[in-house]
Amino acid sequence: MGLTSNKVLVLAIVFAAVLFVGTVWLWPRLARQSWRTISGRVGLMLATQLAIFSSVGLAANQAFGFYASWADLFGQETDQGIVVDHSANGSTGGPIQVVSSTGVPGVRGSSPQLSGQIQKVDIVGRTSHIATPAFVYLPPEYFQPQYRTRTFPTAVVLTGYPGTSQALVDKLRYPHTAQQLAKDGRMQPMILVMLRPTVAPPRDTECVDIPGGPQTETFFAKDLPEAVLAHYRVGKRPGSWGIIGDSTGGYCALKIAMHHPNVYAAAAGLSPYYKAPIDPTTGDLFHGDKTLQNRADLQWFLKHEQAPDTSLLVTSSKVGEHNYKDTLKFIARVQATNVTRISSIILDSGGHNFNTWRREIPPTLQWMSGRLTDH
Repeated sequence: MGLTSNKVLVLAIVFAAVLFVGTVWLWPRLARQSWRTISGRVGLMLATQLAIFSSVGLAANQAFGFYASWADLFGQETDQGIVVDHSANGSTGGPIQVVSSTGVPGVRGSSPQLSGQIQKVDIVGRTSHIATPAFVYLPPEYFQPQYRTRTFPTAVVLTGYPGTSQALVDKLRYPHTAQQLAKDGRMQPMILVMLRPTVAPPRDTECVDIPGGPQTETFFAKDLPEAVLAHYRVGKRPGSWGIIGDSTGGYCALKIAMHHPNVYAAAAGLSPYYKAPIDPTTGDLFHGDKTLQNRADLQWFLKHEQAPDTSLLVTSSKVGEHNYKDTLKFIARVQATNVTRISSIILDSGGHNFNTWRREIPPTLQWMSGRLTDH
């Protein structure tokens, strides 16, 4: 049973409850002052507390999607490998391979023409050589005969770190929300490409082209759009592409759109930060390259580089978010450029969590829809 399995969570809760009841039941029998009874009391207390903490940890992981598997939890990735067959002419048989297809959770109907479809795919970056899994949401219109020649605007959707792409489907409900908003006429049908920014696990690359390391920014700015364009009916112009993310993914979304406005016409950062951190999860991202480090600081970038012709959306909360003051400073800095466009969602209260982001996702998708074209 997997780390995110409901059965594992239920078993952990039941085991904790049994230990708790057993401790209460056996405690009087262990009241004597001997090494055996004392060892018994200590053992029961430790076992009960460990079971309770495990249950809480599993429940938190279910709610926030920190780790996708036991191997992910212990720092050992077991994602399906991708065989890249480098033929003489450089062909790899396509940068996207569809692994499986399912319906949209929470949407009635099994026909893709009525409810849309979610495809699990493997993506290979031809320039960065990064290989990563992802989920692609295709709206119902994509399968309807009257739209067979139409191209669709596309939004790349990123998790935080470490995050799981599955959480974008099941916990944050991006496909379900997009389907309902389009059905109600509040946004245009869009394709969503959902994945982790952690494309070189377990390292947190902060979407940086690391000298001598993973070329993550190149993957998102060049390889990913090229792969999607080669496989799906998506718009080819910059005005057809946007990028959304929360937390680390939010920082990545803003940075990539600011660095590559010729690729992404709009970016939304939900609870983002504005400067790449350096910590044990990232390692040395810049290897002494001060230019690369400065460009990864979005405030510095807006002050010293040419303002990008793109639209940005940032979110925060007056109470509960640590990025509130930095977000206000970022908004003011963007406004001073008179080139880059900025919008915001500022809640009265809300934490750095899925519940807050679920409140922000519907208006974010509507905002994104209004800034993308299908050409």
